[in-house]
Amino acid sequence: MNIKKILFPTDFSEAGKHALHLATSLARDHGGQLIVVHVEEPPMAYGGGELYYGVEEPNREELLKMVSDVVPTDPAVPCTHKLLIGDPAEAILQTAEAESVDLIVLGTHGRRGLTRLLMGSVAEAVVRRAACPVLTVRQPAAVPAST
Repeated sequence: MNIKKILFPTDFSEAGKHALHLATSLARDHGGQLIVVHVEEPPMAYGGGELYYGVEEPNREELLKMVSDVVPTDPAVPCTHKLLIGDPAEAILQTAEAESVDLIVLGTHGRRGLTRLLMGSVAEAVVRRAACPVLTVRQPAAVPAST
């Protein structure tokens, strides 16, 4: 398998940190590069009658800094950063196609049941619809403290 371009979507979570380690290792071992992306969903507005409640827009400069702070764990691995706006799964899939990536590596929270139903699963949508292979990485379970 030729892995020269790896797309790494991040939501800045612990699961994402573990996925970054794996994405970095794969890029390093295959002489590839990482494309780090974060997708910010557009602000939602809720209206009811004559009242309007807007959700505060995120600070774009702060998000750009957060994305640029996500760097490979091996400094020798080339990396580019993108901040996107839209539906996360759709933006990830469009970027993968536009950049002709060979692999998508993303963290997953491993939600189940009602939580997954209510919150959806970006990872599942990407796995189902991506044209390239997708590697999902779950956050390791917490190790119980020894007594």
